[in-house]
Amino acid sequence: MVSELEILIFANWSTLVACMVLKFPQILSVMAAKSAEGVSLQSVLLELSGFLLFLRYQMYYNYPLETYLEYPMLMIQDAVLLMLLFHYTGSIKNALPYAAIFFAAWNILALHRWIIDMAMVRH
Repeated sequence: MVSELEILIFANWSTLVACMVLKFPQILSVMAAKSAEGVSLQSVLLELSGFLLFLRYQMYYNYPLETYLEYPMLMIQDAVLLMLLFHYTGSIKNALPYAAIFFAAWNILALHRWIIDMAMVRH
């Protein structure tokens, strides 16, 4: 008989493995086509923003790493996709302001507890 702990460990690892390769098909397609046509800058930025907010919240409140480890993996893949998007649209110089904004947001979210709490509240 499989224990609940074994099921939980399997679910955790299967989620991590899936998240490790989730964006690979899209990244490989963009690289093969040498074009980012069809990839929405706004969508990638929105997804990356959501991941950043959730990851920062989890870290701020000291949740166990196992509960949010997939988010850094997804963020790395989104960052690669974003860089490919900038590269293939000829606007790689625009990447620096976006990186600065995300770095600033990462730090601002943890300045005070009310900031991160307000960012996570549903309206």
